[in-house]
Amino acid sequence: MKIISGIYKGRKLDGFDIDGTRPTMDRVKESLFAMIQNNIRDSVVLDLFSGSGNLGIEALSNGAKYAYLVDKNYKAVNTINNNIKNIGIDNCSVLKNDYREALLYFKNNNIKFDIIFLDPPYKTNYIEESVKLISEYDLLNTDGIIICENDSIDRIVYPDRFNCVKNKKYGDKWVVILK
Repeated sequence: MKIISGIYKGRKLDGFDIDGTRPTMDRVKESLFAMIQNNIRDSVVLDLFSGSGNLGIEALSNGAKYAYLVDKNYKAVNTINNNIKNIGIDNCSVLKNDYREALLYFKNNNIKFDIIFLDPPYKTNYIEESVKLISEYDLLNTDGIIICENDSIDRIVYPDRFNCVKNKKYGDKWVVILK
């Protein structure tokens, strides 16, 4: 797995050996970042189920101002920390938290986002729960977007406040962009 574009292009990322994670493959990541390229520059990014930090680090490589990388798995957090150290990234924070605790932390600290990546474990309702909390806590800036990834379009559930601006199927996974 590597960074596909931007200032860190070509740099290797660790992360294939973390139980319960499936890194976003380069082909999917390249297409996804082409879709959101106009949203990235100077954005504040949240990679909520971060795994290796792949999506948040790619956003930083492409001009995001700051990224918050969150995972509850100890091994994932160590991998994220190693990846950002090896690349030399200093404009991000890594949190070892459950997604609910992390979202509450952001609410309590008045932190809002321009881009939120939601790529939770499949076969869960974490996207629905996350989007509800993001909406309830008002964590998305005006014109902000939420990118959801799952193996089933039926699990990408969101309140009426959001509109699907793009959805695309890649092999066995769906990517949906909400605004």
